[in-house]
This record gives sequence, structure tokens and C-alpha cells, in this order.
Amino acid sequence: MTHLPMLLDEQDLAGALEWLETQPPYAIADEIARMDAVQSVVTFRLLDKDRALEVFEELDPVDQQEILQGLRDQAFRDLVEHMDPDDRARMLNEAPAKVAKRVLAGLSAHERQMTAALLGYPEGSVGRFMTPETVALQQDLTVGQALEVVRRRGGNAETIYTLPVVDRGRRLTGIVELRELVLSEPGAMVHDLVVTEPPMARATELAEDAARLMRETNVLDLPVVDSEDRLVGLLTSDDAFEVIEAADTEDVARQAGSEPLERHYMSASVFRLSRIRMMWLMLLLVAATLTVSVTRLYEGELEEVTQLALFVPLLIGTGGNAGAQAATAAVRALAVGEVRTSDLLRVIWRECRTGLLLGAMLAVVGFLVGTFFVAADIAAVVGLTLVVICAWASTVGGMMPLLAKKLRIDPAVVSAPMVTTLVDATGLVIYFSTAKVILGI
Repeated sequence: MTHLPMLLDEQDLAGALEWLETQPPYAIADEIARMDAVQSVVTFRLLDKDRALEVFEELDPVDQQEILQGLRDQAFRDLVEHMDPDDRARMLNEAPAKVAKRVLAGLSAHERQMTAALLGYPEGSVGRFMTPETVALQQDLTVGQALEVVRRRGGNAETIYTLPVVDRGRRLTGIVELRELVLSEPGAMVHDLVVTEPPMARATELAEDAARLMRETNVLDLPVVDSEDRLVGLLTSDDAFEVIEAADTEDVARQAGSEPLERHYMSASVFRLSRIRMMWLMLLLVAATLTVSVTRLYEGELEEVTQLALFVPLLIGTGGNAGAQAATAAVRALAVGEVRTSDLLRVIWRECRTGLLLGAMLAVVGFLVGTFFVAADIAAVVGLTLVVICAWASTVGGMMPLLAKKLRIDPAVVSAPMVTTLVDATGLVIYFSTAKVILGI
């Protein structure tokens, strides 16, 4: 556990400065993200100018906004001016209008123009995450000339490891790695080293899709082009990692029936944690009234054979878990590109067979356990119901995320909690209907 909060509480600034000087930027950023607004600003002010920028760019946008609101005008302007344009655009995307206006007003004309260009792309698109500060090479240069261009312009670029190669109209013709230039003879031609038709993305495409493309193709940086194939920037690997992390975090939250938390867990208030969870719990509570309605519908059967009630928790729990497993697998497969919406029928058939196999195995155990508590005919009802419920739950769980994707709804929204609630109600219908047929009630 760090001593930084304790040092600040004791007003031991010398000790706090010593701690800050020995820690890497990401560790300092993590500590700042855990603090309240006052402590975070105090800590940030203790950093020297260069280190402050490194730490600031490690913070999430919501934490960056809190820091900016606590800085004086000159420190404010220096900080936002030296941020990478893509990091600045992401922060402004989530900032209140007052903060955004103050940031843009404090920028130089060049930085303001780059930031405004990035903000002009759709929210969530690659254009919002790419860096426009690139070193593009003309294809008719020699290696020696290309390296001179890199030396002259590389200091203002966010990355120089991947060098886009363009024609006179700035249309992308390929890429060349810095390593290839360094290892080649100075007189060699760049066009002989170019990788043509590299992986690329349109600026208006989803950033998550582009980031996953980078992971699949194992590239460090991904060229980003406009509708006419003109180079507009690069999506760098560090930004791609952040995009994937944010997407996965959102999926996990929604699969658990909650809104994603936009800030560090330890700095979020209890009220905020409750608020992001309450809406989903209320929705699921209303949806769960289906189960109550089904139970009331079969009150007569329960009164006639009261032992049926013993197995209701077991059956709806098993069905809900089977549906949640299938839904989680389908959401994940969609996210990583293993499944497409065109695979809907194949997924349904696959999950139905999987559910039948699982149900058959569970039915044997359910029948044997049931005979210890009730008559064999009721145990048989339980066993047969397990087969049907597992097949149904797995089918629904695998199907709903794909249907949601077809309807342009986030698949994670209709995943585990919603599937579980639906399967609970329909599982009871299956159970009591099977009991009526087998027991003749």
C-alpha cells in the first residue's frame, strides 16, 4: 500500500515529493485516480512540468477534467497545449461544455485546428482515436532521403515506427517500417521496400473494429484514411489497447446488468455505484414479475402436487446458468469476430445440441437425487424438464446476442441477466407443462 495519501494528510510535502520522484507515471496516475478531487489536484501540482504531462496522459478523461478544473490559467494552457491531439479530443468528447470551451480557447491555432478536425469525426470512430501527427513518405524517395525526412519531422510525430507511404495526392500506397529503412542501403528506393495493401481503416469506422483488426494482423500502427483513401492519421497500438480495454469493460458491466463505471472504482462514491446499478436492477425486477405470473397461473398444479415446488429453485437456477453461459460465449465470440450475424442459424443449431447434451447429463443426476426426496414419477418430471430447459436456455442464450446485433443493439445489453430472467419464466412453463403430461394433473 502506498504512503502517498498518508503523507498528504500529514502535510509532509517533502515526503510526497520524494515518493513522486521515484514512481513511474502510470503508478502516479493510478494513485491520483483513487483520490478525491482536492487531493488529486494537490498531488498533481507537486509534479514538475514534463512529468505532469506524462502523468496527465495516463489518466482517464473524467480524472483529467477534475485536474484541469483545479489549475490556474497558465498551467492549464501549458498542459492542454502539449497533449497529443487524440488524447485531447477524447477528453473533450466527455467534458462539460464549459471545460471544452476553456480548453479550445487556450490552444494555439495549429493545435486547435487538429483537435477540431478529430472532434469532427463520429463518436466512437477511429477518427476520434487516431493521431494526425504522422511522418508520411513519398514513394519516389531514396532510403537516405526518407531517413532525413524522419529526422526532420519525427520530433513532432507521435510515432515513427510505422511510416505511411503516399503519392502526390496523399493517397496511401503502402507502409514501410523504420527498421527496414535503417537496415537498407541509403541509395535503395522506398517503393522497393513498401508493403502494399497493408491493413487499414476508414476514419469513420468503429474504433473497436479497427483495434481488433490490429490485434488480428499483429501491426504496431494502423493507417487511417478518408473516403478517398487519403491518409489522415495512424491508430497507434497504445490507443488500440485502450479502445479494446474500454469495450471489454463495457461488455463485462452490461453482462452483469450494470452501466459501465467511467472512473476508477476506488474514487467512485457509493451513490454513483448505486446509481449505475439501480436502473438495471429495476428493469430486471419488473421483468421478473413474469416468473411470479407463471407461478400464479399454475397454482392449481402446485396445490395438487406440492412436491413440485421443491424443485423450482433447482430448475430455474440451472436454466438461468445455462442461458448465461451461452449468452456470454456468444457475446465474446461476436466481439472478437469469431461469429457473425449471418451465423445465426448455425449458432442456434450448435447451442441447441449443446443444451440437449448438457441437459441429458444433468437429468441423470437430477433423477437420482430426486428419487431420494420424492416419488420416481416426479423425479422423472424433473429429469425430463432439465433436458428441455437446458436445450431451450442454451438456444435462447446463443441466439439473443446475435439478434440484438442484427437490430443494431449492443449484444451485451441482452446477455446474461436478461436471458436469465426470460429463461426463469419460460422454464417454469416447461416444468409445469411436463408435470401435467406425465402426472396427469
